[in-house]
Amino acid sequence: MTSEQQIETLVTPEMEARKGVWENLRISPPIAESDIRKWAIASYWPDTPPRLFWDHEYAKGTRWGGIIAPNDFNPFAWPIDRPRTAGGAPQGMGSTPGTRGMNGGQVETFGVPMRAGDVITSRTRLKEWNERTTRLGLTLFSETEMEWRNQNGELVKTRISTGIRY
Repeated sequence: MTSEQQIETLVTPEMEARKGVWENLRISPPIAESDIRKWAIASYWPDTPPRLFWDHEYAKGTRWGGIIAPNDFNPFAWPIDRPRTAGGAPQGMGSTPGTRGMNGGQVETFGVPMRAGDVITSRTRLKEWNERTTRLGLTLFSETEMEWRNQNGELVKTRISTGIRY
């Protein structure tokens, strides 16, 4: 691309239309206690996971009053049907020919813990973006927000992911 062919904006009409709109609704199967235990074992291997994740008697005496899942537990980890993204573009970024992208990181905030029997609902939205010129040229920083809630509507987790396209 020559300097005469510079792109004026990386913001697509699709992005404009999707900004702030919650989508990609997913509902997990009920969380099984064995899922929590297996996740904890795998996460802490080869060490023994904290008893809060597998020992009923111990967990009863904690402020949680029972077994809870580790914060990184993912009830969507083993889907039967796997949703595909068109063109391989990161969720919420759109697809601008001739651009490159990278992961700008993510921040997670945790609410109530997940427990056996919980059904988690996930949804995502393109939260916002900032476009500016960097040493890479025209660069788009976009934030995608993911939210998980349990069957009682309580917030379990939010994740803000930053995507970078240039």
